[in-house]
Amino acid sequence: MASKPCIQPGLLLHFQAVMVRASSILTSAPRLTAAIGFCVAMLCVITACSSTPKTQDTAKKALSGTDEQIFLGDTVKKNYDPNVIMKRGEAFFEKEEYAEAIVEFNHFLDLHRTHILASYAVFRVGESQMKLTKGIQRDPGPVQKALEAFERVRKDFPGSRYDGPALQKIQECHDLLAQTHLFVGQFYYRRGSYLAAAHRFEQIMKLYPDKSVAPDALYFLALSYHDLGADDWASEKLTLLAEKYPNSTSSSDGNSLLAKIGGGKSETLLAKKAEPTPPSTQPAAPPSENQPSLAAGLIPSGSIGSSFRLPSAMSLRQPFVSCRLGAWC
Repeated sequence: MASKPCIQPGLLLHFQAVMVRASSILTSAPRLTAAIGFCVAMLCVITACSSTPKTQDTAKKALSGTDEQIFLGDTVKKNYDPNVIMKRGEAFFEKEEYAEAIVEFNHFLDLHRTHILASYAVFRVGESQMKLTKGIQRDPGPVQKALEAFERVRKDFPGSRYDGPALQKIQECHDLLAQTHLFVGQFYYRRGSYLAAAHRFEQIMKLYPDKSVAPDALYFLALSYHDLGADDWASEKLTLLAEKYPNSTSSSDGNSLLAKIGGGKSETLLAKKAEPTPPSTQPAAPPSENQPSLAAGLIPSGSIGSSFRLPSAMSLRQPFVSCRLGAWC
């Protein structure tokens, strides 16, 4: 749009007269510099008046479509009004400032736990914690906190519109935690800390037996037992792997390890495991006169010779390799 000059017609006539006078004095050298300076000054005035002032951008950048007034205004309304707190939390969430969003949503719940948006605030806390997750190689603390938030949605607000989505998020948290246990267990196994590795793999089989990482966890659990010298336990876990996860990629590796433990007779071991043990038909042998009988769990009086020994739990299995110093077991 063309700008309108702000010079009045009379001022233009006066300027023309000044220019004529300036031209008349140009012949005198002493006054030449003053005349040139005066003309330049008048040209600057005309140029400044004929241009429109630049418009200043006084509006701040919009916070993802949220009114910036939620960060300003009355202190009481800013700190206690539920709508203002909720909008502020949403603004932080959309800006991917999830730690600040968690603070705002928790502040909302502290003041308005019976509000109609309370279930949404708890759900948003869980989502924000999930966004703070850095992967299975990092601290699983945010995943644990997200899991607690989603479980709180189902416990404190049953039947709400966020009940179903919270259940789906709970499954995602379980997947991440199971993958974290597997990653840490494999790390311990590579370092030779087999007891610590076995503990992680056992946690997966106890808490997440239906997850996709369960076959791998069971296979590495058997490997850990085998490296610890507990081949009986390793064979038991490998048999369970073949029975429970026959189509998994770890099943073939498990069969190879089972054949190695059983001397190349993995099929025989699996068949023997499946066969029921027939009851004994032979009558029990009467106690010998030289062998004292035990009554109701009492040890016979007198000195206990070398012929009488209580069974030792440690004698039922092969010796274990102790953990390395400094390794968590």
